[in-house]
Amino acid sequence: MSSVLDVEDVRTTKGEKLLAVILTIFLLIGGVWTYQKIDDAVRDTSPPDYSYRGTPAEQGAVARLNSAQQRHQRALNEQVRATQNLELRREAYRTALDEGRRDPQLRQGYIRAQARLTRARRNVAAAQRELVQAQPAARAAQRHIAEVQQGRTERHDLLTFVFRLAFVLAGIAFGYWLLARLRRRGSRYYAVGIAVVAYSAILALVMAVDYLTDYFEPLELGPLVISLFGIALTLLAFVGLQRYLARRIPHRRVRKGECPFCGYPVRANEHCEGCGRQVIAPCAACNGPRRVGTRHCAACGAA
Repeated sequence: MSSVLDVEDVRTTKGEKLLAVILTIFLLIGGVWTYQKIDDAVRDTSPPDYSYRGTPAEQGAVARLNSAQQRHQRALNEQVRATQNLELRREAYRTALDEGRRDPQLRQGYIRAQARLTRARRNVAAAQRELVQAQPAARAAQRHIAEVQQGRTERHDLLTFVFRLAFVLAGIAFGYWLLARLRRRGSRYYAVGIAVVAYSAILALVMAVDYLTDYFEPLELGPLVISLFGIALTLLAFVGLQRYLARRIPHRRVRKGECPFCGYPVRANEHCEGCGRQVIAPCAACNGPRRVGTRHCAACGAA
């Protein structure tokens, strides 16, 4: 023989509370693992494309800029070497002049070093002009390539976010549905429903914190969506619980020997000494005296 109990009448033992906490922990382990694997699954089925290199014209513009940068760097290096060579030749030639020697070879070497430095400076100026000319088109191409790659990456992240959001919201909805169902049935497994709701709330918090540091436009409202969804379901559950309690309170007061209306202790009187309302009324089935708030008549057993 089984009896249906009110949730408020179920006494949860310490062992049941401990098992509910342990269940929440294990649910979180599996939930967080699934939460992370969603990104891996999306990456496997729809990997972000980082291979885009632009149109042929854009690739050519970037290649010209790279070539210009390399030539400019080589010209600068050559200018440094030419300057160092000129300084060595000048010192050698000056030393010979100070000693009163006129060495034609040192003089020719000094002249050639000057000519080499002049050519190096012209090459640097030409490479600089080529670099300046190549920069506008190359910079525009690089910006476009980066935007396309970023857009594809954002689409991948958005898809991951949508699946994660659906997973979290489904967990929250299932948790509250299970909690409401167990409450209506007066089940002793009510603590399991509480564990599922607690797991869903913590997982929602994990996702909210995870995306608080992201700055992608489509995802900025993610934590807010979770918050509003959770708040709405929690308030609905609270309203349902209050209505449930409002229906059960009179019965609980009667079982405790209290007035079903105000909770004042009731003695063998037809009216409550606290609020004055009638607490003994005729039964609708047998017309016998029946205490207000009881589920069944004590005389005939009618509901």
